[in-house]
Amino acid sequence: MLAAARRLSMRSRVAIIMVALALVIAATPRDAERYGDNLQIALPILAIGCSVLNGDVGEYLGRYAVMFTGLHGTKIALGDAEINRRPNGGLKGFPSGHTATAAFGASALVQSCITGNPVAKTVVILAAAYTGASRIEAGAHNIWQVLAGAIWGLFCDRFLRPGSRWRAPVGRAFARLWRRKQA
Repeated sequence: MLAAARRLSMRSRVAIIMVALALVIAATPRDAERYGDNLQIALPILAIGCSVLNGDVGEYLGRYAVMFTGLHGTKIALGDAEINRRPNGGLKGFPSGHTATAAFGASALVQSCITGNPVAKTVVILAAAYTGASRIEAGAHNIWQVLAGAIWGLFCDRFLRPGSRWRAPVGRAFARLWRRKQA
């Protein structure tokens, strides 16, 4: 069964992704923030499905774990610093987690799943961009927090892939942090 699923054509993968995104949009209440909330979930879920089909789900999950840990570690470490304050008055705003997650998922889809379809790539990239814009519209983040989230999500997907020169140094840094935490 899994072998048959892995043989899904590029056209079938694109169709599944486009239909899934259309369903997310159709099922979401007409509110900019809710669209962003749902897209930041849908994009990485679609990307994990594609990574299952590509046979590299462990690799994807490892990059996602680095992204998630770095994202939330930064929010905690910055505490009540001005850069970490949300426009609506809350804390833990830097970087935007919704945007980082959406950018990560979109990047993974563009890089590994829909490589030959410029229309699907455009739709996926715009969905991630919309997620960031929705966070600004909702007053949950400022533009710098959204930009930092987008950069972090892209970095974790693109630069932590096998063969990247960034992968080994980042892995060593996380291993040192892990050992320090365990001590």
